[in-house]
Amino acid sequence: MSDSLYYVLSAVLAVGVLYGIRLMSDVKTAARGNRFSALCMLLAIALTMARTDLRGSIAYIILGLLVGILLSVWMTVKVRMIQMPQMVGLLNGLGGLASAIAAVMTLALGAAKGGFEVVSSGLALAVGALTFSGSLVAAAKLHGLMPPKPRVLPGHSLFSALSALAMAALVVLLPLFPASAALLSLPLALLGLAFGWLFAVRVGGADMPITISLLNSTSGVAAAIAGMALGDVLLVAVGGIVGASGLLLTQIMCRAMNRSLAGVLFGRAAGPSAAPEAEPVPAEGDKPAEAPAGATLEDAKAWLEDAKSVVIIPGYGMALSQAQERVKRLQDALSAKGKGVRYAIHPVAGRMPGHMNVLLAEADVPYESLLEMDEVNPDFPDTDLALVVGANDVVNPAANTAQGTPIYGMPILEAGKAKHLVICNFDDKPGYAGVPNPLYQPRPNVLLLLGDAKDSLDKLLERV
Repeated sequence: MSDSLYYVLSAVLAVGVLYGIRLMSDVKTAARGNRFSALCMLLAIALTMARTDLRGSIAYIILGLLVGILLSVWMTVKVRMIQMPQMVGLLNGLGGLASAIAAVMTLALGAAKGGFEVVSSGLALAVGALTFSGSLVAAAKLHGLMPPKPRVLPGHSLFSALSALAMAALVVLLPLFPASAALLSLPLALLGLAFGWLFAVRVGGADMPITISLLNSTSGVAAAIAGMALGDVLLVAVGGIVGASGLLLTQIMCRAMNRSLAGVLFGRAAGPSAAPEAEPVPAEGDKPAEAPAGATLEDAKAWLEDAKSVVIIPGYGMALSQAQERVKRLQDALSAKGKGVRYAIHPVAGRMPGHMNVLLAEADVPYESLLEMDEVNPDFPDTDLALVVGANDVVNPAANTAQGTPIYGMPILEAGKAKHLVICNFDDKPGYAGVPNPLYQPRPNVLLLLGDAKDSLDKLLERV
């Protein structure tokens, strides 16, 4: 195959991947975009194989492809939708590992002839290694194999900065000592693994969607740099696309969380939430005020009957309970009575970007009913009933007041401003970020239904 034809076909496939990503930005066309991008990647693999001299290794390559296909089919069947965030994290890590292995082989076999190829191999090894270890930590936290809360070591930021500087120094040394490139790759890989672990282990709670999207970006960057080392323009293009799209998503997540990317990478992890201020002690002779009473299911029945506008706020608890079908049934029952029902989607609801959109799409929730935070927040004061299903941190008003906590400064869905509020959560403990939620305090216009979300929604369905 001539170089000209290869470049033309590579450009076509790169544009095809971009078009697939463009389709994935819209909920209505996301599934089609995913399939289109996957087809382009399959053709990219075929194009690479057709251009490469595979004599003596074709059997091993075919065997590797078969193993990968069988493993991916098995994961598709076995992995539940609720486990998809950790699966995405794991796949990010495997992408980084593939780039790191390619870089190591390039250095070890002496395939990198010039300084540019040597430096590119070193960078691909470092970025691929940190992506691999960081993704494993993120997946382990999401799967419950590691504590989800941030873990901060003494001098954590210093160790992170030193490991990053040491990686940069080794990458500079690689072309200066080409005979020792293979030997220098070992400490470079170890430093990359250490930096990835140091980065991911300190992340917890509400910052996890940022971590997932950032590691997605670094996996693409590692692939693009590995493509430079290998002289593969198609790998450079596709890796660059993945890296850029992941970085854009990371910036969106950072804005949604009111975080800076540097703060996520090197910043001080937020500490535990401050204890609530004690109630003032009444003066002698004063009669203490009675605590407000919470609402009951009968109150909720009246709210449902009278409500003209309803906003449903889904969260990770809905995903755990697999209650999206019940939510759709409640929407249908309310809509049949002429009530307006919409969904408020926080950018970081769940454990990865778009988590709630995917779950609701499974239940055939109309796309036009899904509203982003900026669209729906101004409407809450005029909303008759807000229904929270398994969400906590994304509606927690403490984000505006609890300084030093993981969610402080994070924009939230202002469900507490609705005229009436029903919260269907498993318990009244703090959410994933570990910050107590003031909405759980008893109030006449708030009903707290504790237990499995499906059971709580069934109780509401009986009263529609």
